[in-house]
Amino acid sequence: MNHAPIDNENSTDEKAVSQEKINEEKGKKLLVSYLKYSLTIILLVGSFWFGFQAGKNSEIENSGLNAVSLENSVVIDPETKANREVDFALFWEVWGILKEKYVDAGELDAQKLLYGSINGMLSATEDPYTMFFDPEQNKQFNEEIDGKFEGIGAEIGMKKGILTVIAPLEGSPAEKSGLRPGDKILKIDGESTAEMNINESVKLMRGERGTEVKLTIFRNNGDDSTEEISIIRDTINVKSVTVEMKDNKIAYFKITRFGDDTSRDFFKEALKLPSDTKGILLDLRSNPGGYLYAAVEMASKFLPKDQVVVIEEDGEGKQSKLYTEGGDILKGIPVVILINEGSASASEILAGALRENADNVTLVGKQSFGKGSVQELIDLPSESAVKITIAKWLTPKGNQINKVGITPDVEVDFTNEDYQNDRDPQLDKALEILRAK
Repeated sequence: MNHAPIDNENSTDEKAVSQEKINEEKGKKLLVSYLKYSLTIILLVGSFWFGFQAGKNSEIENSGLNAVSLENSVVIDPETKANREVDFALFWEVWGILKEKYVDAGELDAQKLLYGSINGMLSATEDPYTMFFDPEQNKQFNEEIDGKFEGIGAEIGMKKGILTVIAPLEGSPAEKSGLRPGDKILKIDGESTAEMNINESVKLMRGERGTEVKLTIFRNNGDDSTEEISIIRDTINVKSVTVEMKDNKIAYFKITRFGDDTSRDFFKEALKLPSDTKGILLDLRSNPGGYLYAAVEMASKFLPKDQVVVIEEDGEGKQSKLYTEGGDILKGIPVVILINEGSASASEILAGALRENADNVTLVGKQSFGKGSVQELIDLPSESAVKITIAKWLTPKGNQINKVGITPDVEVDFTNEDYQNDRDPQLDKALEILRAK
């Protein structure tokens, strides 16, 4: 699927087109990384695939790798001043040298070499969330978004080049073992993560139910010590929405991810609320995000129709806005939103949209993760896929949160001592604020 930026000049048309885009792109547009969109990357992927499917036979075809060659040079983007022309002959020369010189040349797998080449190309963007998924990785990625997979149950990302826990999923082996948002993963089963990308680290942590993985982590406790955490993998079934009524007629919603079922399940639960509900507590802590449309649909339950939920800005600086769709059954009810260091992407969009569009919304907790970009998941042949950062996103008032995060209105710490003693001062403060309204 191709992403088409929306023209900003006509606000009425923009609203119609933006809603149509949400419907068309359900299940494809994700919010999980940083940095800008690059047309060059898309065209390079296309060039590699074209070369393998339609290129002429090269002199190394008889080597056993069954390779085909590209034209010697390809113009990537004539409008760009730098890197206008790429000499693909260099790629094929190295390919040939590898087959001729490599000590175990007979064991080389052309498919793996292709996947490795694409991974290397995408990693050159220095965007850890622009990546290629081989068929198995693509299957795993979709399982995680759908909320069912086998592994430890933790969302991870890169912060300052270090593999970092964004959020252990609620009820997961990762959470039960004591893994927390912000933990730095230094080793996986004794193997350093210093040179690993996201895909490589996820592959090591995923595994069959009942097997063990050991993580060496660093937690900022004021010293330089590390800790080893042993986790027994399990089948992860993540319910994205849970709700319970607290005292003073306060509805407490815990949202663990933004998947296909999230906005639907939230709407169902919202319809069941008593008519005299006095407040809503929306817990987005340790929610790593997910689908863009889910955040837009949830915001629509709190805000009147045609309110800006998020602004997308492409690589050329063009902006398009996504609006609420109507059905604001929770409008007017005081809301407190809990966020922490593990609240990312779609969580930040929802929190920012509600705070900047309503005067009865309070954010409590800690600074959020700061994932301010949009990805598009593009299906490729043989059940593979590529995930490309296509835009940055801004809050309704145009605030940039990428690598910064959202600052809560009321900051409340959640210490290791609180965690060990089953205390939740952030939740306590949120309930206190709602009771006073």
